[in-house]
This record gives sequence, C-alpha cells and structure tokens, in this order.
Amino acid sequence: MSTKIGIIGDGHVGCTIAHELIVSGLVDDLVMIDLDEGKVNADAVDFEDAMSNLQHHVNITVNDYSALKDAEIVISTLGKISLESKGDRFQELEYNKKQLKPITESIKKSGFNGILLVISNPVDAITNLYQQLTGFPKERVIGTGTLLDTARMKKIVAKKFAVDPRSISGFALGEHGNSQFIAWSTVKVLEQPITELAKDVSWDLSDLEKETVLGGQTVFLGKHYTNYGVSAAAVRIVRAILSDSKTELPVSSYQEKYGTYMSYPVIVGRDGISAKVELELTPEEEELMQKSAETIKEKSQA
Repeated sequence: MSTKIGIIGDGHVGCTIAHELIVSGLVDDLVMIDLDEGKVNADAVDFEDAMSNLQHHVNITVNDYSALKDAEIVISTLGKISLESKGDRFQELEYNKKQLKPITESIKKSGFNGILLVISNPVDAITNLYQQLTGFPKERVIGTGTLLDTARMKKIVAKKFAVDPRSISGFALGEHGNSQFIAWSTVKVLEQPITELAKDVSWDLSDLEKETVLGGQTVFLGKHYTNYGVSAAAVRIVRAILSDSKTELPVSSYQEKYGTYMSYPVIVGRDGISAKVELELTPEEEELMQKSAETIKEKSQA
C-alpha cells in the first residue's frame, strides 16, 4: 500500500520536510502546493533529479489540491516568517488567517479525510482555525506545538549530564511562543527528577530555561528562519501517524480544560490523537498553563 502526503507551503520548512520524507522513504506520493509556482516547480524538478541517486522513488504532484483526496496526511507550513519580530509568532497571525479560507475550502473540496498537521505560526491559533474552518474532528487536526521546544530542553539538559538527549524525559508545555514553560516536575535524567539533581549541583532551573529559549533565538537570528529542528519534529509526528505507534508527544491539541489548542502530551497514532495524558503538575505549573491558555485566546482575538 502506497503512502501519500501533501505539503502546503514550500518555504524553508516545507521543502526541508519534503526532502526528509523523500530521502527516508516514508512517502510514495508527495503533493507539493505553493503560491510561488516557480519555486515549487523548481523544487519538484530538483527532487526528481535526485531520484536516481536515492534509495527510494517518490511520485511528485505540484499544485493540485484534488490529489489530496487519498492522502494520509496534509502538512501546513504556510507562513511568512519575515513578519515575526522579537520572537513573537503572533506577528504572522493576520497574514496566515487570510491564506486559510481558500486553502481550507480547497482541502474540503478535494475530499481529503486524513490527518491535518499544522506547523504554521502562531501554531496554536492557526491549528484552531484549521479545525474550525474544515470542520474536521479535533482529534485529526494537530499542531507541532512544543515538540520542538521540548527537544531544545532535552538538548540543554543532555549536554549538562553528557547523555543522549533521547535519554531525557519531560515536556515544554503551553503556547509554542512566549508564554510557554518547561514543566520541570516532569523532567527526568538518569531516571532521577531533575528538580532533585539540580539541588545537588546548585543549578537554577530558570537559567536552563533561558538557555532553551536562547537556542531558538540563535538559530533565528543567525539565518532568519528555522527549519531542521521543526522539520524533524514534524516528521516524527508523521512517523507516529503512519506507523500507528501510539507515541506520547507534546503537540498542540484541543484542551477542553483550557478551551483552546495548546501543547500538552497526548497519544498520537493513525487516527490522530487517540488518548489524552494526565500530568501531575505542581500548582505553579498549573497556573502557568492557565496563563498560557489565556495568552493564546487573547492574542487570537486581537
């Protein structure tokens, strides 16, 4: 059985995801859609030029929404990162809002019935809008959320303890933006709570949190966009969906308790979100979750 995935938006992130999907063999049929026909056609030809030197063959379709009908996943990377200032992803909201109506109408018209994966910023607000405009079940509309921020946290902690970042557990939660926070009560390294280990070495966890944020800023300031980290996060979600692995991931999903899309660990598989996870957060972390939810809702209505 062949696997078909659509990517809407062929910017830095969209083409990086396309490249990773093609090289990894995760996709058999790839639909690439972008308003810049010259760019998207150029990338399609470039990928086809690579085929004879790759292990996998992929059939590529360009700018045909009807081809999304039998796709398993559609990934939205549309956006204009040049609009962002001082790390505020909500600067892209108005621009991206205007793009959504024709896109969602085209997605619905195609008959697409798979999982919609949103990377477009501000990701919590845009994921919410995608769900509202398509009318798809909330379980089938997911944002990448703080999966990238969680990876950045794991990198920082792993370097401190000289271990593989995949050996660190725990989550960044809330908005994929300025009101997010690291739930340190969930973080473990060497199977020990980092809150206890930090006491032994006199670390201030807020300093580690600053390092996590600065890592993202370093990437953005150095090349004026980010692509590899978020693309790896997106492809990890794609793998969880295609393999029906039922993986626990901190992605942007609709949280009834807070009345908005925001990041919190859920179980991801072939049907999208198959189960919710309940964390035992500290009262301070619960308050930060509530504040983050309020920030998302307030800025979304602004």
